[in-house]
Amino acid sequence: MPQSTVHCLRRLVLAAAFAALAAQDAAALTLKPWKDELFGYGRIIETADDGALRVVDYEEMRDINGRDQIPERRVKSAYVSTAVKKAQRNLTVDTPAGPLDVAMTGKEEGAAFTVIFIHGRGGDRRLGNNDWNFGGNFNRIKNLALQNGGVYYAPSVPSFDDKGAAHVSGLILRARALSPDRPVILACASMGSFICARVARDATAVKNLAGMVLMGGAADGDYARTAAFKAKLPVFFTHGDSDSVYAANDQIAVFRKLRKAGIPTRFVLFQTGGHGTPVRMTDWRETLNWLLAQ
Repeated sequence: MPQSTVHCLRRLVLAAAFAALAAQDAAALTLKPWKDELFGYGRIIETADDGALRVVDYEEMRDINGRDQIPERRVKSAYVSTAVKKAQRNLTVDTPAGPLDVAMTGKEEGAAFTVIFIHGRGGDRRLGNNDWNFGGNFNRIKNLALQNGGVYYAPSVPSFDDKGAAHVSGLILRARALSPDRPVILACASMGSFICARVARDATAVKNLAGMVLMGGAADGDYARTAAFKAKLPVFFTHGDSDSVYAANDQIAVFRKLRKAGIPTRFVLFQTGGHGTPVRMTDWRETLNWLLAQ
């Protein structure tokens, strides 16, 4: 039976409305700029792997001494906004593996996205919550979370073994339960990469992740055997090419295995950068926008 013109118009209006809502949802997952002129990457020296690997110009005198009021201790005030303090708090959350101390900034429930940062050896939740160290880069991720309706967690990981990974997996599941169907990104720095490696083997945790960021981390030679590899979980690598703790070439080899397997991946290599360079220099907004678009 032919449909009336009015009925067809109603269908078109509804379709347009649903398309608009979908576009709004997609737009919500593109983080708005915040001090991009200060935190964005400078000169790209070289590209490889069809542009997936970029070598970024890095100079200690410019990017530490020129950026910090007190080198490696306090960044210049232009890089920081302490307005985030009103939206951050320390709390202890329950996970199946036990209680976990976290610093949280943003919306605990109904967040547009979640970022969980895992510190390295000797760190705790204070490291990933520090506004003034690391060139102000943690202040930036907190501001990006707050201004875009997201939430940022910096937990105190109790250990870098299976027990510690179980706590982090529990935090991932908790974040998804509080913000259903919203993306969760796990970022691991230095020895924290051992946590990412173990979480990558947890099929339940992987199902609840939208991607991972590895910042100056250890190469996982058996990554091809993980649940994350099988699920083609997107991974963004950042590394200093003069890292004396975890060799950049080892991590580049993992990156290329992922690319060969068709896994979405990117690599930013900081020329002359050391082990701590990625924590200071990773462009959070670019990294997260790329992961959220996958």
